[in-house]
Amino acid sequence: MHAKDILIDGYGRIQEEVHATLDGLGPDELNHRPAPDANSITWLIWHLTRVQDDHIADAFGLEQVWLAQDWHKRFGLGLPPRDHGFGHSSAQVAKVRVDSVDLLSGYYDAVHEQTLDALRGLAAKDLERIVDERWDPPVSLGVRLVSVLSDDLQHVGQAAYLRGLAQSAAL
Repeated sequence: MHAKDILIDGYGRIQEEVHATLDGLGPDELNHRPAPDANSITWLIWHLTRVQDDHIADAFGLEQVWLAQDWHKRFGLGLPPRDHGFGHSSAQVAKVRVDSVDLLSGYYDAVHEQTLDALRGLAAKDLERIVDERWDPPVSLGVRLVSVLSDDLQHVGQAAYLRGLAQSAAL
């Protein structure tokens, strides 16, 4: 198995978990915040998708799906177009609301497809390419791809936990 195949499998698992977490949820469950400053399922899935979109696009010299396919207009969140949720205040988290699973999963699937297209073209030597000089040591493509994968899995796990809380509260 090649490194790109492992990465493709890993990102595929994120997609499976995103769909399993969102399946059958309504607006109340999607947007429920278990505490005043807590994140919602909507925010967590939106954020993990925005981070993947932003970081993959940057690493591969692509345009973000959020912008290129007008997802930012479809969501209509009232946030800056390049916002991806890092450091959001409670008020900003509250702006990230949707009424439909289809909107969240549609955006995630579009980002996932761009990610897979980028990964399919990888050669082993590509993983050593430096994609971010702002860190010490500088970040290679391989490290960035694993970092995004890890971050996304953590966030979708949090969203799955919130799904369980929301369903047990019978929202």
